Amino acid sequence: MGRSIAAVVAAAAEERTPHGIAAGIARLINAGELAPGDRLPTVRELATELGVSPATVSGAWQSLAGVGLIVSRGRSGSFVRAGDRQWLPPRFRPLARQVGATRLDLSTGTPDPLLLPPLGPALARLSSGAATASYLDRPVIPELEALLRATWPAPVESVTVLDGALDGISRTLDLLLRYGDRVVVEDPGFPPVLDLLDAVGAERVPVPLDEHGLRPDLLAAALLRSPVAIVLQPRAHNPTGVSMTAERAAELARVIRQSRHAEATIIIEDDHSGAIAHAPDVTLAAWLPERVVHLRSFSKSHGPDLRIAALGGPARLVDAIVARRILGPGWTSRMTQTMLHHLLTDDDAVEHVQGAREEYARRQAALAAAVRAAGGRADAGDGINAWLPVADERTAIVRLAASGIRVAAGTPFQATGAPDRGAFVRVSLGALPGPARSPQPGEPGVGEIGALLAAAAVP
Repeated sequence: MGRSIAAVVAAAAEERTPHGIAAGIARLINAGELAPGDRLPTVRELATELGVSPATVSGAWQSLAGVGLIVSRGRSGSFVRAGDRQWLPPRFRPLARQVGATRLDLSTGTPDPLLLPPLGPALARLSSGAATASYLDRPVIPELEALLRATWPAPVESVTVLDGALDGISRTLDLLLRYGDRVVVEDPGFPPVLDLLDAVGAERVPVPLDEHGLRPDLLAAALLRSPVAIVLQPRAHNPTGVSMTAERAAELARVIRQSRHAEATIIIEDDHSGAIAHAPDVTLAAWLPERVVHLRSFSKSHGPDLRIAALGGPARLVDAIVARRILGPGWTSRMTQTMLHHLLTDDDAVEHVQGAREEYARRQAALAAAVRAAGGRADAGDGINAWLPVADERTAIVRLAASGIRVAAGTPFQATGAPDRGAFVRVSLGALPGPARSPQPGEPGVGEIGALLAAAAVP
């Protein structure tokens, strides 16, 4: 932090009373300035820094302990209480760390519930016929498989469905990787993918992006390390909003094909927001069909709680994933599959998702324009996330939290954390005001949000 923790805590206390001291520390915890496990100054240290009696600081400590924000460990001192999120993987925890009231939460990466198609008609179509009659039934219902094959971005040998895109990524990596294997990842990229690689002892090989996706020159250099796999997001990249062009996909495929160090490298594509992305559906499978596992998730477009995604690729890989899954969960509920098929073919549901795609595009444009109008830097991306450069990540988050706005820290998304890559925050558009969502009482409008983001980004 530069200054001592005692000085930081003292500066946050706007009033030298037990309540004022406790409120200042709570704000630091809510904003992530003090993290779970951080040791607080002793009562005497803080009392000296503030020029108050030890009894005043003790009163603040009691208030914070009473609401569960800190915990005393006797002579070891007092600490910020670890959150109840220890079941989350490491890079999820900073995204869920902020607590407390806020005017507007733009940190979550989840879609706007108002833009998801209603599930009532799909539920009404379910019948006993949608249930599984045999443990040996095919894992994908025929009508959904036919629809997926007809709409897949390239001819595909085998298709299955799983419980979300991350389930598909995890199962594919489990099939391919051994401890110490190298995997090319985007930098920045999706934090759970980085956690997955750490969990299996794989080595990350980060490759930066430009406005069209992975940089071919840097990918060529990364392939010299003989990676077992490449994990990429073809469109509506999380967190940057970048979408890959067909020209870039062809160039990446050429680089991979020509590398003698990548003759067995498998490409895993995570198309997590396809139905609400404006960019066309692209896949390296158009050039490398025997090397690509393509995932299409329906969480952002049709509902996170459906927990369903499609996976397609070479039969030797997909069939191995299906066979291993039979020994665990078995299959994705065929009732859920029936619901998804209805949502993908019903005219009203299709129109609803198309409207969501247009609404997110309007929000992207409106937010970028508002930030630029206030003197900040922002580009309208694709999908539901925006990646904004800031002078200092923690300062930006604290400033925004003080204004009642929560955003996600950029650090968990960065595969290297190299200082020359700069500092960023991710802003999600699910709760952003727009034609489909008017500001609630006390919530800022897009113009004010843009001005606050621009102000938070400066040194």
